[in-house]
Order: sequence, then structure tokens, then C-alpha cells
Amino acid sequence: MTSLPSSVLFCCDHNAVRSPMAEGIMKKFFGTDTYVQSVGVHNDMEIDGFSIAVCQELNVELSRHRSRSFDEMEEWGDDLSSFDLVIALSPASQRRALELTRFYHLEVEYWPILDPTGLGETRDAKLVSYRQARDQIVNHIKTRFGDPKEAT
Repeated sequence: MTSLPSSVLFCCDHNAVRSPMAEGIMKKFFGTDTYVQSVGVHNDMEIDGFSIAVCQELNVELSRHRSRSFDEMEEWGDDLSSFDLVIALSPASQRRALELTRFYHLEVEYWPILDPTGLGETRDAKLVSYRQARDQIVNHIKTRFGDPKEAT
């Protein structure tokens, strides 16, 4: 465990499943103690309904999340160099983050989080996969940043 950075950017492939879950959970755990955003390599999907459902089980609201890409983030005025830490949740997002941060003194970590999309035949089976991904994120956040300041 290390001290809480002042800003964290989570990234994954589409900013529709894993990175929004990580953003929401981090905000739930640490409130305004750190600035948290999420982004994807691509922005071609809306927030995934199963992600919304499994995060709601932890009282983490994701239904208002709007997906965005690295390119859109920069177009909208968010400078990647303003983040203290970038956490990639997929190999593609790790490659993109490293490519974009090669000119900055910026830490990029990779957390191998399960991609639950496409897993499970039934709704219940899909929810099990999404819960596994969510719980991996929770465990990584707690290991990296310590116990949440709010009870979950």
C-alpha cells in the first residue's frame, strides 16, 4: 500500500465496463480525497448494463457515466500529464497509456482485470463474470491504496 495520489486515471478498451467500474468504486471508497476519471482506447460503446447492475450492489452509481476515449479526453481539455497515476485494466489500454505518457514523468500501472464481456450464457452467469471483474477491481484498489474511508 502506498499513499493516495491526488489524481488517478483508469483506462480500458472502451470505457464501458472495467474502467467506469474502477472509477466509481474508487470515488465511493475515497470520495474527494483524490480526483478520479476513466477513459478508453476507443469510445464506441455506452456504459454496460451489467457493470451498472453489479456496481449498484455496492451502492456505486454508474448509470450517468458517459464513455470517452483518450483522444476525446484531450479534446475536452483534460491533460493526461495532470494525472499522478494511470492504471490500465487491459493490455491495449496499457500500450496506449505508455505511448501517450512517454514524454511525461507519469506512472503507469497495469492491473490484469478479467474482461467479463462475452462470458456466460444466461443473465445470472453473466452477472457472475461481471462480479468477478468488479471484485478484482475492489481487491486491487484496497491492496494499492488501503482500506476505504467509507464503509462498503
